[in-house]
Amino acid sequence: MSTERVELSAPEMDCASCAGKVRTALEGVEGVTSIDTRPTTGVAVVDYDPETVSVDTLIARVEAAGYEVTDTEGRITAGGDVWTTPRAYKAYAGAVAMVLGFAIGFGPVSNPLLFDVVRETTLSEALYVLGAAVAGAPVVRAGYQSAKLRELDIDLLMGAAIIAALGVGYYVEAATLAVLFSLAELLEAHAMDRTRESIRELLALSPETATVKRDGGEESVPAASVKEGDVVVVRPGERIPVDGDVLAGTSAVDESPITGESVPVDKTEGNEVYAGSVVEGGYLEIEASAAGDETTLSRVIDLVEQAESRRTDAERFVDRFAGYYTPTVVTAALLTIFVPPLLLGGAWGTWFVRGLTLLVIACPCAFVISTPVSVVSALTSAARNGVLVKGGDHLERMGEVDTVAFDKTGTLTTGDLAVTDVVPAAGRDEGSVLRAAAAVEQYSEHPVGQAIVDHATEAGVDAPDATDFENLAGRGVRADLSAQETYYVGKPGLFEELGHDLGHAHVRTDGGVAVETPDAPDCAQPGCVDLRAGTIADLQSAGKTVVLVGTETELVGVVAVADTVRPEAKRVIQALDDAGVRTVMLTGDNERTARAVADSVGIDEARAELLPEEKLDAIEELLAEGTVAMVGDGVNDAPALARADIGIAMGAAGTDAALETADIALMADGLDGVPYCLRLARKANGVIKQNIGASLAVKLLLAIGAPFGYVTVLVAVLVGDMGMSLAVTGNAFRLGRVEPEE
Repeated sequence: MSTERVELSAPEMDCASCAGKVRTALEGVEGVTSIDTRPTTGVAVVDYDPETVSVDTLIARVEAAGYEVTDTEGRITAGGDVWTTPRAYKAYAGAVAMVLGFAIGFGPVSNPLLFDVVRETTLSEALYVLGAAVAGAPVVRAGYQSAKLRELDIDLLMGAAIIAALGVGYYVEAATLAVLFSLAELLEAHAMDRTRESIRELLALSPETATVKRDGGEESVPAASVKEGDVVVVRPGERIPVDGDVLAGTSAVDESPITGESVPVDKTEGNEVYAGSVVEGGYLEIEASAAGDETTLSRVIDLVEQAESRRTDAERFVDRFAGYYTPTVVTAALLTIFVPPLLLGGAWGTWFVRGLTLLVIACPCAFVISTPVSVVSALTSAARNGVLVKGGDHLERMGEVDTVAFDKTGTLTTGDLAVTDVVPAAGRDEGSVLRAAAAVEQYSEHPVGQAIVDHATEAGVDAPDATDFENLAGRGVRADLSAQETYYVGKPGLFEELGHDLGHAHVRTDGGVAVETPDAPDCAQPGCVDLRAGTIADLQSAGKTVVLVGTETELVGVVAVADTVRPEAKRVIQALDDAGVRTVMLTGDNERTARAVADSVGIDEARAELLPEEKLDAIEELLAEGTVAMVGDGVNDAPALARADIGIAMGAAGTDAALETADIALMADGLDGVPYCLRLARKANGVIKQNIGASLAVKLLLAIGAPFGYVTVLVAVLVGDMGMSLAVTGNAFRLGRVEPEE
């Protein structure tokens, strides 16, 4: 069976009970294979069999549940001004009727008898009924939809309560409930729309049109229609519509919408740029490297939207609790209405109002929405600051991290490696060392290999062709040169495995590295040295990576490569240390180099000379001691990132693999996002706990007080429903103000 996916936008689906009704409406449709409802974005993602069911049928089922579908592409659309909708006007009209009823019934104005059929009905009572009917009609209609779908939700509870109050003649309570609940729903819809606005702000970063050079002129086209290879023109002050490479022009570009970096970056011919960035002062011609609808920004937005479906432990707890809470309180409400009058001789009116109040309290909306709004607020805040968190569960887990493991090359260091020293063996010169090393490394993707090839090219050394290249994982590389002899380039340990005695080697003493190299014992030949204790040790102690070049029988020479520690690394490690987080460096480099880098940035624990599988073992050991985040480049470190509780990839704006494999992606090529993400995640976890705890405590107090008459319908709506929903939403919005430290 082949399946297709459709994303139905239903802006009015803005609460957990709304999402439940949409899910229930779709679950009964043959051919639907999966449903993911996202109330915080107002989108229902449906996988279905197109041979069994059509999209029109799916739309009809959602709209039959009471929610208009505005499009089938999952756009997060603005619901319009909630205060000017037909439902809002009905709430206002009901409120006016109710207030007039209060003024006539309790004020100095005459309250005439209108008619005496079945019971006497005054003008004020008629106004109460009118207010309840006008404001409560949408509530009762939604409750009817819930009843058809067998959903015990807030609409069904409130609709039943309004009808019951009218039926037994409690017009004041009916009007109060209908008007206040309608106003509460409008306030909650407004709060949810503010939550969606944070995602719409991300969408607004990408321009809708692009200026493309075609047929000798310029043409304005929809940005989504730009194809790979098209040349796009961007003028000062305009946003770049596509990812691409600069063909002509120079300008400072504000990349903060993508990377979170506030300082503009100078761009010129050959530089990479991203959609959503702003050209500040120059003119650029850009060749699109991807289609207009496949930009880095669009992928980020898609991943932020999808992240809502990854539920946190807190959300799962709340859903389980709500499944027991609502039926329990509804049962208590019915017992409150019937047991005291029937068994204890209580007054029906008194106990009916108390039971009605409990029905209002039975709504779990406040604590059901407490977690999703917090998660969406945090995820969109992170995205605006160049950090992509790919799910609420990852955010929650990041807040629990007590150990952060860093790779060295390209993570704590810039990864811009350069050859600093070439030490030829006796009878060789630097050119022959570089020629052999570059011949083997030209097929390697490792940064050290690329540095050697680049240095050979700059030195004018032509590397011969090589065959049968093989990567010796974690140790080096080898290949056959034109003479059909196998050459190796790799760590000192690799050459010891080949049988070389590094304590007794012959190197030229008239050139190369200027370090003190002790003579090897018991050898009278010139240039006989202890490489291991001399040249290699001194280079490594200087923080350099040392590789040897040679065959199984001959050592050709030594090459040293150096990297630069990132300027922010020490500051980031200090911030993590201040937060009580343990930091560890995992690297395949040698012990001395690893220690030199670790000491320079303030990391106490460095584990060196690790093969890829040994990095996994190291992560396993750390996991046994706590919650671990691994920071790397997202490509070479993919296994370790996947094994850690949280995998954090750097420089993800230019790396598709990092966006796909990491749990958290730092869009900028820097480490500042790590402590920021930790602070945001910890604050988000705190806000979620506050929201759940406060909403549960308030509901519990109200539920205890209602049967004893301490809680009125007015208090139940204003505090237990509307008040707490607004409180948890407002508390969640505080996460949007968490910014990276300067």
